Amino acid sequence: MASSPFTEESIFCVIPVYNNKDTVRDVAVACRKRLDNVVVVDDGSTDADIPALFAGLDIAVLQHESNQGQGQAVLTALEYVADRGGRFVITIDADGQHYPRDLEKFIEILKEDETSVIIGCRRFDSENIPFASRFGRKFGNLWLLLETGVSIDDCQSGFRAYPVEYIKSIRFSGSRFEFNTEILTKAAWAGLRLREIPVDVFYAPPGLRITSFRVFWDNLRISWMHTRLVARRLLPWPHRRLVPATAEGSIDKGLILHPIKLLKALVKENATPGGLAAAAAVGTFLAVLPLISVHTIVILYAATRLHLNKVMAVNIQHFFMPPLSPFICIELGHYMRHGRWLTEVSYDAIVGQLMERLFEWLLGSLIFAPIAACVMGLIVFFIAQIPRIRRAHTSADS
Repeated sequence: MASSPFTEESIFCVIPVYNNKDTVRDVAVACRKRLDNVVVVDDGSTDADIPALFAGLDIAVLQHESNQGQGQAVLTALEYVADRGGRFVITIDADGQHYPRDLEKFIEILKEDETSVIIGCRRFDSENIPFASRFGRKFGNLWLLLETGVSIDDCQSGFRAYPVEYIKSIRFSGSRFEFNTEILTKAAWAGLRLREIPVDVFYAPPGLRITSFRVFWDNLRISWMHTRLVARRLLPWPHRRLVPATAEGSIDKGLILHPIKLLKALVKENATPGGLAAAAAVGTFLAVLPLISVHTIVILYAATRLHLNKVMAVNIQHFFMPPLSPFICIELGHYMRHGRWLTEVSYDAIVGQLMERLFEWLLGSLIFAPIAACVMGLIVFFIAQIPRIRRAHTSADS
């Protein structure tokens, strides 16, 4: 890939906009003061004539005739930048949430690093931060961890830098807000490093902020994208890599000869509260399913592929060993099939009708497994938080 000397002219600032006429011009002008190449992508705005807003300014405006989504706006800009020999794209939201002065932080890293995606990690210590943004950020971070094994603090920030040549070599299917998830995951799969830098953020008071995020449909798209990415991650064949793999973050295979050290490494693997909760949830879900005689093998495989704490995932299954968990599932399955509970417990009812009981176990597990997984995940999360809370209190007292 490209190895020519770095110049700031190779960086393009890209601003996707959809119905942010009151803020986009100020954002773009402020970015233009720092970078020569600024591109506004009008994603079918209906609130203003976007090209007219930038008349007379040295700022390029690209247009979609109709709204195609933030992801498609970024892809359109990538094509434009690549055609002009650009090497890096820095995206920034048009709503004034980010401060263009923070472009400096991205530029400093890009001088030395062209194989990373750089994410502006928003400081959530300012006013008017919506609860949905705080929760969505943590929830998205956990999904990204499952999909890539990479732990970052703000996977939802729209303030990012991408190496153009690498990103253009990756195929994407998302075009709206789910694209933000997909591009980070597939970049990590391709071997690009995900790096973060702290950036300031501004949220307008409630009722004044304009957003094109549709709570139901966009969350549905994001959830479907996460489901597809996790499913792909579980498949055994490798991803196409653009950057050679490193051993960073992996457990030293040489520890196999040192069982005690290996156990300690496994216990510490992804041992954050969220990571442990995810391991507990996945281990519980699989433990409830009728995977007779292969529960441990399947749980270990899933934990390995999803970069989960294997010790937690494997040991949580002991809470769901026979006979209690299968009994609950069979009862649920029987009720779903016949509208009544199974009250006859005899040799003929269990062994003589084994195939029916196995089907009812599977049917009931589809209800019980996700409920049990959520409960165990929450329990483990809150238990894992206790040491952090105690340390925080100790620090405050001292």
